[in-house]
Amino acid sequence: MANRLHCVEVGSRTLPKVVLLHGFGGHAYTWCDVIVAINGSAHVLAFDLPGHGGSLSYPNFGSPRVAATAISEELKLRGIDQFHLVGHSMGGAVSVLVALHEPDKVTSVTLLAPGGFGSQINAEIMGDFARAASTDELRACFETMSGRLAPAPQRYLSRAVAMRSQLGQMEALALILTKIMRDGRQGELPLDALETSSIPVQLLWGDQDPVVPISQMHSAPSSFQKTSLRNAGHMLIEEAPRSVIDAILAQLA
Repeated sequence: MANRLHCVEVGSRTLPKVVLLHGFGGHAYTWCDVIVAINGSAHVLAFDLPGHGGSLSYPNFGSPRVAATAISEELKLRGIDQFHLVGHSMGGAVSVLVALHEPDKVTSVTLLAPGGFGSQINAEIMGDFARAASTDELRACFETMSGRLAPAPQRYLSRAVAMRSQLGQMEALALILTKIMRDGRQGELPLDALETSSIPVQLLWGDQDPVVPISQMHSAPSSFQKTSLRNAGHMLIEEAPRSVIDAILAQLA
């Protein structure tokens, strides 16, 4: 259905709910290793955000705010009324917006190099990534966005190429990019409101991130738990999976 989001759902519904939201140009299967690791400890729901992959035809896709509304509505339809949020990059911005809209439903928020924590963003890298379609182009982007000597996993490349080969996917990415960046800057989130909500927030950020600088983590509200990942870049799910998994399990505990 055009007004439903594609979701990879794993685990017993009696367990705590964890919602995984990928970054710009990603998809639900980006979280494959994370899902395997936390299955048994959580009921996991990994979504394709509007305009991505299996959610390509979601109506009016583009902005993080539309994506946040779509996630909230989808969770309601699935009967999920209490959940932990985990978001990477653009998915981090979407996670914050969901938490601000429904703070009574959100148990915790874990953000991996999230968008919206400051106006600075590497527009050149984002543009290259939005246009990348071939294996070689995506490998080059992955390596540019990663920290020192982080190889691009073949599984990541294969799935990224397959997603981008869908009719209309490249055009969708170009449109989404115009919604998250303007004049080389990104929109900023009301972080003080997130702090006021009293939802536990933890941040993971690569100290070599070339997309959004780690200084944005340092300037975030002091109540947020902050972890700097040495020699890591922006692609934390692939670069530092153990750190990501441990952070999620810590919130569940």
